[in-house]
Amino acid sequence: MKNIVLTGFMGTGKTEVGKLVAQKLGYKLIDVDSEIEKEKKMKITEIFKECGEPGFRKIESDVIRRLSDMDNAVIPAGGGAVLRQENMDNFRRKGVIVCLAASPETILKRTGNDSTRPLLQVDDPMKKIKELLELRKPYYEKADIMIDTEGKTPLQVAEEIIERVKSEG
Repeated sequence: MKNIVLTGFMGTGKTEVGKLVAQKLGYKLIDVDSEIEKEKKMKITEIFKECGEPGFRKIESDVIRRLSDMDNAVIPAGGGAVLRQENMDNFRRKGVIVCLAASPETILKRTGNDSTRPLLQVDDPMKKIKELLELRKPYYEKADIMIDTEGKTPLQVAEEIIERVKSEG
């Protein structure tokens, strides 16, 4: 089976669901943001402050290029990784891209008190979530598989991913 790349907006469950999928399949879990933090010895929020979003996206693409060569991996990617076609091409080389989705209300509920989300450190996070979702929608739709996480437990989402990836084949 191919690598499983999890994309989708922040708060859709990529990390939590990714852990379950990796556990069930005996795959390695390699979180893109965690790898960036390890490599740069800085938190994502610090990288954003120091390099801005364009600088962060460059670092992210370099890490994705390297991670995409691995085998038997579940790779949760940051919500904006889909914005660069090179990232999608790298993910697709050895992987199937699964996009997790949730409503803006659910996303805000899941991320509302999380100060590690640099893009949501604004006066009106709901407005920002809706803007970013609208902007990223055509990119998320390039995924091989779309899964709505509304009203589902992380375990239900993980099982659906495994089933759908196996049937993709």
